[in-house]
Amino acid sequence: MTDLSRRAFTGAAVAGTAGAWAAGSGATWAATGRGTTAAPHPDPYETAVRAAAMTWRRLPDGWQQAPFLADGRLGCQIYAGPTPNTLKVMLSHTEVQDQRGQWRAGIGYSRLPIGYFTLTLAGTVTAVDWSLDLWDAELRGTVTTTRGSVRLAALVHTARSALLLSTRPSAGESGAAWSFTWLTAATTRTSGRPADYTPHPDPRTATTDATRVVEQPLLAGGGWSTAWRERRVGSDRLLAAHLVYRSPGDPAATTREAVRAVAATLAADPDRLVAEHRAWWHAYYRRSLLSVPDKRLQSFYLIQLYKLGSATRADGPALSEWGPWFPETGNNWTGLWWNLNVQIASTGYLGTNHLELDSVTAAFRRFEANLPLSVPPAYRDGQSYALGHPSDWQLRAGEWNVGVPGSGRISDNFGNLTWGLHNVWLAYRHTMDRAILRDVLFPVLARALNFYDHFLHEGGDGRLHLPTTRSPEYADAADCTYDLSLIRWAARTLLDAARTLRIADPRAGRWREIATRLVPYAQDPADGVLIGADVPLAASHRHHSHLLWLYPLRERVWDRPADRDLMRRSFAHWAGMRDSWHGYSYAVSSSMSSVMGAPEQALDLLTYFTDRNTAADCQLTENTMYREGKNFALESPLTGVQSMLDMVLQGHGGVLKVFPSVSRRWPDVSFASLRTQGAFLVDADRSAGRTRWVRVHSEAGASLVLEHGIEGAFTVSDGRGRPLPWRSAGPGRIAVGLPRGGTAFVAPRGTDPDAGPREVPATGPARPWGL
Repeated sequence: MTDLSRRAFTGAAVAGTAGAWAAGSGATWAATGRGTTAAPHPDPYETAVRAAAMTWRRLPDGWQQAPFLADGRLGCQIYAGPTPNTLKVMLSHTEVQDQRGQWRAGIGYSRLPIGYFTLTLAGTVTAVDWSLDLWDAELRGTVTTTRGSVRLAALVHTARSALLLSTRPSAGESGAAWSFTWLTAATTRTSGRPADYTPHPDPRTATTDATRVVEQPLLAGGGWSTAWRERRVGSDRLLAAHLVYRSPGDPAATTREAVRAVAATLAADPDRLVAEHRAWWHAYYRRSLLSVPDKRLQSFYLIQLYKLGSATRADGPALSEWGPWFPETGNNWTGLWWNLNVQIASTGYLGTNHLELDSVTAAFRRFEANLPLSVPPAYRDGQSYALGHPSDWQLRAGEWNVGVPGSGRISDNFGNLTWGLHNVWLAYRHTMDRAILRDVLFPVLARALNFYDHFLHEGGDGRLHLPTTRSPEYADAADCTYDLSLIRWAARTLLDAARTLRIADPRAGRWREIATRLVPYAQDPADGVLIGADVPLAASHRHHSHLLWLYPLRERVWDRPADRDLMRRSFAHWAGMRDSWHGYSYAVSSSMSSVMGAPEQALDLLTYFTDRNTAADCQLTENTMYREGKNFALESPLTGVQSMLDMVLQGHGGVLKVFPSVSRRWPDVSFASLRTQGAFLVDADRSAGRTRWVRVHSEAGASLVLEHGIEGAFTVSDGRGRPLPWRSAGPGRIAVGLPRGGTAFVAPRGTDPDAGPREVPATGPARPWGL
């Protein structure tokens, strides 16, 4: 092994072949820049996803403009380099972080920068023509310079966690070469950085078996290694890079593992590698479909699905603020924020039928043992849990606990855990998987509620009250609505879970007492629910924390006429002051509008955000990432997935509603295999403003009340076309007894519709996302 001393060093190409690597094999991918061949017959899944490809006709200059690739852990973005003749490929990894728990997690467990590849060209870059093909999850295109051009293809292999960069330079750019620059392993967070903070030591750079390595140790032990090598056949070149992180562990072991991984990747047939990668993504997109006539918005939705599939996996870290794309600037949010961000970013994968992405449930299953660390020491009784933010992906908040309600040290962290567990409850309800209920939700939620119960006290009115806490990012208040709504939901959910699991839990009596005696929310006759006792919402507020009871907890529902006035007044007061709203405020308010039967308002609110309007110095970026002032994030656009799902399908409270909040501007809508509570997979089609058919498949045999939306007489049949018994369950609703594995098909009487998914026609032109 040859040690090198330069911070940035070139990846000298190795000529020849290795293993199955041969001219005309891997060359095909890079040289032609072609993706998979389209199906001989129109395929609505492929057609829709390919049409959503992002394009670049100008060279992006950073995180907020660049194409992005990832496999749930390893990620990269490609944009302008430091000089006019360079391109930069910024490398990132969701597991790479500090391990110094003596500080708060944003510092002590901070995500850490890694480094970047630079492609140095002979000429100045004059143009780019790039396409991020979502269907294949590959970037392909050309870089043109004053001396020639380079054809480029890039992907992050979803099975091998390998970055593959394939190039074919023209004669004038034959000297194009890759180099790698490591970045100092230090937190980029400036808020709360302690005076005694020190960066990690510089890495060791080396070459072994023609593979370049940067080996980065951590002061607390462990570290990571980045390894890469380029192969050449004729004018075609393929660079493969791997990153291995271990803590605790021996950095030298990560080097050996990374070097072996690079060798194995380059020894494989590149065509087979690419085919394997594409097959995963093609299967991914076939898990569901949503087609709407606003093709710009449909493309936005599909890009978010691509982003989710790139950003997280059930066996990997939950979604942080940047996912697997560490920004060079705007990088103060170095962990996971649990007072809203993780929760709202992590619901869309349930309704889109991507259970393989449920990293939130997995986090609480895998790292439950770390939750007592966020509890103040005086309350660590073995029966109480909390979750401070920021945390790392292992739910560690570092030298920080959530504080004590009613004391001199309160925070807006008290509800983090319970709200996070609402996502777990949604995962249970979308799958009806009792293992989630039994092994994760029930035991963890019981301890989360027990932490709150330490502070509940009886008032003179005989009700249970909560001392002063903080409504996230707004104000301190006793009987804070945010916390009360989570407490009430937790108590009721635990009682339901105990009944479902047939557990005679001795704590049930207390849960019942909390559910029945908890003080109601403070209200104003005109403005609805307040922040807390004697604390109104007096100014614009980006968080919807005081409205959690309305959405997503759905404590009050529009179907009950007695609930409507309070829902309407509370929403109108919050939505009437938008000066401080951020992107997610619009997305969440769109969902609230949908559950309150206001489809035009729902679409207007969502498209205000997706049309890239600036609100409080916040904006959706050209590549559908998100900027808040000088900081970057991705939770707001991801929240838009749920906004669109709530327009076309809702499944709360035992009633499945098809097209419940579709705008009249959308005459045609088609969807397939969207997942709802009750573990139902639903297909439906709407044409010229009328529902043509609905199909519901039951995975769990849960009771089904279907609001189908079909006007006039209709028929109900099973999966083989045989009549299926049903009964009326109210206006426009039917109750159908579906066993596990059963299917119900509902269509207007006398029709025999083509009951397959389709790509619906556009209502107007739509320019692609990109630059």
